Amino acid sequence: MELHERLDDVRARIAKAERDAGRAAGSVGLVAVSKTFDADAIRPAILAGQRVFGENRVQESQGKWAELKAETPGIELHLIGPLQSNKAAEAVALFDVIETVDREKIARALAEEIKRQGKTPRLYIQVNTGLEPQKAGVAPDDTPSFVGVCRNELGLEIEGLMCIPPADENPGPHFALLAKLAKQCGVEKLSMGMSSDYEIAVAFGATSVRVGSAIFGAR
Repeated sequence: MELHERLDDVRARIAKAERDAGRAAGSVGLVAVSKTFDADAIRPAILAGQRVFGENRVQESQGKWAELKAETPGIELHLIGPLQSNKAAEAVALFDVIETVDREKIARALAEEIKRQGKTPRLYIQVNTGLEPQKAGVAPDDTPSFVGVCRNELGLEIEGLMCIPPADENPGPHFALLAKLAKQCGVEKLSMGMSSDYEIAVAFGATSVRVGSAIFGAR
C-alpha cells in the first residue's frame, strides 16, 4: 500500500469513528507523526493534502521543516515530544503547537520566549494519566492547579490537554480521565490516540489524534 493510500485509510477510519460516536464530520484533526522520517519521506503526505504534522525533537525538526514549510504554505507543525527549557526559543520559533508543556520551568521559559519573539504557538498540557515514572507529564490531580499557574501567573493561553496512555493498559479510562480534566480546566482541545487506538480516542472526545506508523510505516 502506498503512503497516500494509508493516509486515505486513516482518514476514512477517523470519519467512521466520528459517525459511530455521533460526532460532526471533520471534528477530529489528524496529526501525521513524521518523527524520524526525512523530508523526502514526508513530501508524499504533503502532496496527498496533509498539512498537520507532529515531531518529537526540536533539533531534528529544524533540519527538515524549515525547507518543507518554505515549499508549502499552510503547514502546521506540532511538537509532541518532551521539550527541554534550553530549546524553548527554537521551539517557539518553529512550532505552531506545543503539546508537551509538563512543568513550571518549561512554562516559564515558553512565556519568556513568546513575549520576546511576539509569536504565540498554541499550547497543550501533557498529563501523565498512568502516573508512569518514566513518562513526562503532570499528574492528573495536579493538572487544574498547573493550568491555573500557566494562565494566571504566566499569562499563557492553554488550548488543550494531551496524554499517552500506558502501552499495556486499556486506553479508554485514560481518555475518559483526560476528557474529565479538560472540562474541569475549561479547555476545549484533547490530543489523544495514536496508531493503535485512535478510533477509541475519537469515541472518548479526541479533537486531534497523532498517527505515525499507520501512515508512514514502521520506523
